[in-house]
Amino acid sequence: MSVATKTDKIQRLAELTATKETSTGASLWREAFRRLKSSKMAIIGAVIIAVFVVIAVVGPYLTPYAPTAQTWRGEVFPNQGKFVGPRGENWFGLDHLGRDMFSRMLVGARQTLLVGVVSTLIGLVAGFLIGGLSGAAATLGGEAGKRVDSVIMRFIDMMLALPSLLLAVSVAAVMGQSLTTVMIAVGVVQVPVFARLLRGSMLAQGGADYVLAAQSLGVRKRRIVTSQIIPNSLSPVIVQATLSLATAIIEAAALSYLGLGNPDPAIPEWGVMLAQAQRFFDNAPMMAVYPAVGIIITALGFTLLGEAMREALDPKLRG
Repeated sequence: MSVATKTDKIQRLAELTATKETSTGASLWREAFRRLKSSKMAIIGAVIIAVFVVIAVVGPYLTPYAPTAQTWRGEVFPNQGKFVGPRGENWFGLDHLGRDMFSRMLVGARQTLLVGVVSTLIGLVAGFLIGGLSGAAATLGGEAGKRVDSVIMRFIDMMLALPSLLLAVSVAAVMGQSLTTVMIAVGVVQVPVFARLLRGSMLAQGGADYVLAAQSLGVRKRRIVTSQIIPNSLSPVIVQATLSLATAIIEAAALSYLGLGNPDPAIPEWGVMLAQAQRFFDNAPMMAVYPAVGIIITALGFTLLGEAMREALDPKLRG
């Protein structure tokens, strides 16, 4: 995807809030929530996310066995291609070290959720600061502010020009192998998207009547930005955060699969489990299927909810 295409999609999402509020004058989120309640896509996504979050929070306390205990090590012989599949005491079977796969999946859900949420928060906070500064400079900063905005946006465009996974791999390779590295690397990838989105939303709000009224009353520019423009520009950013959670989970799994994740293979995480299972796929494919399906379904849930929220905000998509 080219930089222009990425930028156009981000700019379109940024304009949704301003379009909706100026066309009806009604509460944006009240109407969006009403449409979400009747959207099958939103309901399915929300159910998937709710189940995933419950498993991630409660699951580690419900594991039948310790996820790192090699209790059945004597029953598994990877070199001979002998593995133990699902059975009464091990619902998902055993991995190559004789550990209970069901327990590892439950604990791994928490690690996966942690990586997705923290990395998205890193991208959101950094993108908010950069995009807010750029949007404020472009909206009320005069000629000097526009120059500042131009410099910041060229830097953001350079980040957008790089494929997201390549950028994440580069950051992870520089910082070294760890779970923290994965969070930071995936978060860095999200920064330009949030920055562009918030800046575009602020520009869309900059010409609104309430901004002109505040300026005519002599309200300070800083107060206009912080108390009026930014709060009214956050709707598309929240939508993007939901979509970014799906991307973050997939990219974190990809980094773990490439060997850039947590160096301790004993700690269950779905991406690490998938990487460990690739050597034994011919004889024990389910070792890879379980974490892969978990990643796919979780990412699908966030994607469905995010797309439903985007459509609820977009009058053109609602047709």
